[in-house]
Amino acid sequence: MSGPQRNQGMGFGPPGRGPGGGPMAMSMPVQKARDFKGTLKRLSRYLKPRKYQLAAVLFTAILSTVFSIVSPKIMGTATTRLFDGIMDKVNGVPGAHIDYDYIGQIILILGGLYVASALFGYLQQYLMAGVAQKTVYDLRNEVNDKLFRLPLSFFDARPHGEILSRVVNDVDNISNTLQQSLTQLITSIVTILGVIIMMLTISPLMTLILVITLPASFMVTKAIAKRSQGYFVGQQKSLGELNGHVEEMYTGHRIVKAFGHEKESIETFNKINDKLYDSGWRAQFISGIIMPLMSLINNIGYVLVCVVGGVLVTQNAIKIGDIQAFIQYARQFSMPITQTANIANIIQSTIASAERVFELLDELEEVAEADVPVTVEAPRGDVRFHDVTFGYKAGEPLIEGMNIDVKQGQTIAIVGPTGAGKTTLINLLMRFYELNDGKITIDGMDISEMKRGELRSLFGMVLQETWLFNGTIRENIAYGRAGATDEEVVQAAKAAHADHFIRTLPDGYETILNEEASNISQGQKQLLTIARAILADPAILILDEATSSVDTRTEVAIQKAMNSLMKGRTSFVIAHRLSTIRDADLILVMNKGSVIEKGNHEELLAKDGFYADLYNSQFAAANREKEVV
Repeated sequence: MSGPQRNQGMGFGPPGRGPGGGPMAMSMPVQKARDFKGTLKRLSRYLKPRKYQLAAVLFTAILSTVFSIVSPKIMGTATTRLFDGIMDKVNGVPGAHIDYDYIGQIILILGGLYVASALFGYLQQYLMAGVAQKTVYDLRNEVNDKLFRLPLSFFDARPHGEILSRVVNDVDNISNTLQQSLTQLITSIVTILGVIIMMLTISPLMTLILVITLPASFMVTKAIAKRSQGYFVGQQKSLGELNGHVEEMYTGHRIVKAFGHEKESIETFNKINDKLYDSGWRAQFISGIIMPLMSLINNIGYVLVCVVGGVLVTQNAIKIGDIQAFIQYARQFSMPITQTANIANIIQSTIASAERVFELLDELEEVAEADVPVTVEAPRGDVRFHDVTFGYKAGEPLIEGMNIDVKQGQTIAIVGPTGAGKTTLINLLMRFYELNDGKITIDGMDISEMKRGELRSLFGMVLQETWLFNGTIRENIAYGRAGATDEEVVQAAKAAHADHFIRTLPDGYETILNEEASNISQGQKQLLTIARAILADPAILILDEATSSVDTRTEVAIQKAMNSLMKGRTSFVIAHRLSTIRDADLILVMNKGSVIEKGNHEELLAKDGFYADLYNSQFAAANREKEVV
């Protein structure tokens, strides 16, 4: 699943926040938590160690907001003094004048208040940035540590995109909310309370008029939001479909072109795009009506306030400057209410993200390692399975009572149909999964009593699916053993017959491989992973169709190099092409989780059993291919 598709389809990031954080956000679908209170309480524990910094944030937020709230009232006194002076002059009052000294003092006081408000606002953001980033830093570390402790079964049972979205998108959502929305929420609440108090000190009647207009705003917003909700859901759905289609067509464009399906692809794109346009246009248009209607209702409120205020001024109940201050408070009053509604949606989404992260943290971990782990000082490679029983699901065993005895230096081939349990056997050997019963020993040591890291260091793996990271070819080969010299890297590449093709590249061993190593062929990728295994110089080798992606000539050369590498080492070879394992010391034929036949190539053919049928069917298929050619 692509990144954009995942974000749109699953609602990650901060949904509920429209462009500019406007009222449109109230129309967006909001991801909700199943246990809001419990998750909020658990998330607050991460903030508890920084309670003093949070108290400082609250204190600075209150001061910053209070300084900005009292400013209109003070500015109103200057307006009143200016108006009184002008009216005295108009009325011919002896000695009438405009008190510029008083007005100048008010301006200085206002300047000081604005500067103080800005400074405390800056301090508030600075403190909150530290709290948010440190909190999320701790959470990320906890999640990362958890991922290392989770068993392979966890990753096998879930899409990688789903896990990544919890680790990246959901944690980022928490970070953004702590950094921005929490301070906005504090500021909005303080502003609402402070503005109401200041308006009441001016005129309870005008305050009542303004408050009466609020329900009308909410009713309009709710009605429009309800109607646009369906269109937003349709927009998100169509966007997810469009992203999925584009990704599918982009990754498979060769196949699309090869089979001539360009026209059908374009028609599908246009169909989804038309649905997205229709839903998007309707959603944006309907939600866009909210702002004009709210402005209309607010302006009606302002008109009523001005009319009533004018009447009160004529009755000397309030001053002219109080009307100016009240209008400013009225504008300040509506904004934090809208912000609080938006922030409520964002917090809902954030708690849902936190819940998903906590679900990850609560997953069952790998079985704890032994208190006093055993160590294999000089590993030989003797491997033994003692009555091993294992199943991925309880009550459904895949392997029952398996007994295998492998001596140092032997090559063990594992063959069988798909789902026979070949890879499962390797996973148990490396302790990616825990046994249900029995035990596995290496050099007589029970692997369950060894540290996992030390156990896995005994193995070198070359898998059918190559894995190369973003870096140079030299770094990718050297990944096999820490501290390997450049000369050892080159020797490993030569042994894997990779040196020649590496030197033909423009930058040789310093060639940078991109994320998917698409600048080299699949066969060349496999050569590099084989070179990495050769460099690792392990006691036990695991080869899962290691030469399946290279041509026949290269396969023969690699097989010789691998045979040389495998001398004196225990090797487990998972094979599908039986022609590659004729020289194996022991062949284990598996079917439905059980070893049904054992022996070398000649012995198994002589038995004329399951292995003989597999081999003869492959041999016959190979002959038919030759005849066709």
